[in-house]
Amino acid sequence: MGDYKLADAEERFAEIIWDREPLGSPELVKICEKEMNWKKSTTYTVLKKLCDRGIFKNENAVVSAQMSREEFYGAQSRKYVEDVFAGSLPKFLTAFCRGRRLSSKEAEEMQRFIDEYREDR
Repeated sequence: MGDYKLADAEERFAEIIWDREPLGSPELVKICEKEMNWKKSTTYTVLKKLCDRGIFKNENAVVSAQMSREEFYGAQSRKYVEDVFAGSLPKFLTAFCRGRRLSSKEAEEMQRFIDEYREDR
């Protein structure tokens, strides 16, 4: 599985792209200069790094996502569960819910999820 952990600045940068894609790379440079106080070289260095990781692409000076925000954070969550809870979703949910009660709505949503993704369906 790929590396789905981003440094804080990389995550802010990714959010800029996801919020505005597709966008020209010169426009991205201007946005990052204004919002992140980055130089052109920094923007292109970080963009290349995230393109190499398969998150974005830069073709003909147009930057767009190869992986949606939801796909990225989903993969990041799965990697966390694998690393910390040996891939056990029940162990993760037990730790996550420990010390709190689920609302009826949350329990219903979880049950719908279980029903939808159950292997023996």
